[in-house]
Amino acid sequence: MKQKFLYLLAFAAILYTSCKKDLGNYTYSPPSEPIIKGIEDQNISALIGDSLIIKPDVSLAGADPMKDLNFEWRITILEELRELSYTGYPFKMLFNLGTGERAATLTVTDKRNGLIYKYKFKVTGISQFSVGTVILSNDGGNAKLSFVKPDNTILANLYENLQSRILPKNPTQLYYSKPLPYQLLSKEEYWVLCNDPQTGSVIVNPSTFLYKDNFKSQFFLPPTTIIPGKLETFQGTISQGVVNGKLYIGVQSTAPFAPDYGKYANEQAGDYLLSPFVTHAGPFHFGYDTKSKAFVGFDGGGNYFGKTYDILGTGTPAFDPKNVGLSNLIYMKTSISGTTYAFFREADGVTTEISLDNQFAANPKGIRPIHKRVFAGSSSVQADSKWVRNSINVFFFSSNDKITRYNPITQSLEPLEANFGGKKITMIKISADDNRLYVGVEGALHTLDISVGKNGNILSTINGVPGAPVDFLTRTN
Repeated sequence: MKQKFLYLLAFAAILYTSCKKDLGNYTYSPPSEPIIKGIEDQNISALIGDSLIIKPDVSLAGADPMKDLNFEWRITILEELRELSYTGYPFKMLFNLGTGERAATLTVTDKRNGLIYKYKFKVTGISQFSVGTVILSNDGGNAKLSFVKPDNTILANLYENLQSRILPKNPTQLYYSKPLPYQLLSKEEYWVLCNDPQTGSVIVNPSTFLYKDNFKSQFFLPPTTIIPGKLETFQGTISQGVVNGKLYIGVQSTAPFAPDYGKYANEQAGDYLLSPFVTHAGPFHFGYDTKSKAFVGFDGGGNYFGKTYDILGTGTPAFDPKNVGLSNLIYMKTSISGTTYAFFREADGVTTEISLDNQFAANPKGIRPIHKRVFAGSSSVQADSKWVRNSINVFFFSSNDKITRYNPITQSLEPLEANFGGKKITMIKISADDNRLYVGVEGALHTLDISVGKNGNILSTINGVPGAPVDFLTRTN
């Protein structure tokens, strides 16, 4: 009985202790998280050849971030399909990865508990030539390439001054092969196009202004002679335009960073010889065939359909678009819809103006002739007059040192007020918003105000250009 009593006491004690309130300490203090400021989602500029130091603000409550955290930095080299990895804090390197935007990640590991934190950011490589104006000029038949800094300081004839090379002769166009934002690290180049059958044209590195290659490398099978007509952007680094009288379109079947992306394969097949004034207008290309003296077309992919379109309208057409009878097209800029104007200047010196309604985007395709007449400013047009058109079909053309504004609806001719001191105009370009006209004369590039209510007064001038400007482009990054 005594033993049973002891067992009962023990059992009661167990029940008592199990039912007693738990007075243990369950207060939990998780380790502090690192706080990283000034890095996530940032785009950090890195000057080529200079030190890149990334030093975000790092804090870690109750601990020493430099002792308790590990830092790993990764930068993606997309064109080589690899990543560069650096450890430590802060990040330091002599930046030599070239221009363009690169994805990067900072990985922070808390050594106290093994937790990992990731912060995405970008690094954009720039050079001293990333922001400014590039001018291609003709100096006695020789091409010159200059760079104008944002403060208007001009580095004249920069290409030759940096190396023991000269550019080809007879420059015609400066084309910028520039990637679109989603085409990371696609090739970025300046194409200095020249009508120089012996030397050809050249490709220049935009970060250094040094020679990169001959323009013939842009072709898988380069023609024996390459005579550029006019090129324009088709899609990002893809270009299209006229070379040797044929339409070429860059290939886009490879990745944007692949070496062959944007190169030219074969010419677009067909029996034609194009004027340089060909426009890609979305679902079609529109041009003028100097061989058959007719307006011709290609579909959006560049397949030639030539003159297989309808002539629209009732009664006798103002002219036959399939047999215009004129050879020397001096300017045309096609609209995707609405009226297109074309200007021809033949050997007799008379300039003819043609207008038409282009309906190549319709089905069936057609052209409605509107008029064919002597241009109201024919007496002022010269063989080397320069032309541009704004978005509402108002034209500007040069005659020696004068520029005239032309409205084809009213046939009005209005001289602009800019005075170029008797210097012949060698280049005209217009801004995307139609408010500025850029005019090149010997030794200078002028900016004119042609906004509403203005009549072409000179806003600014870049002096010190070697020779006369042929083309230019402005870089903002």
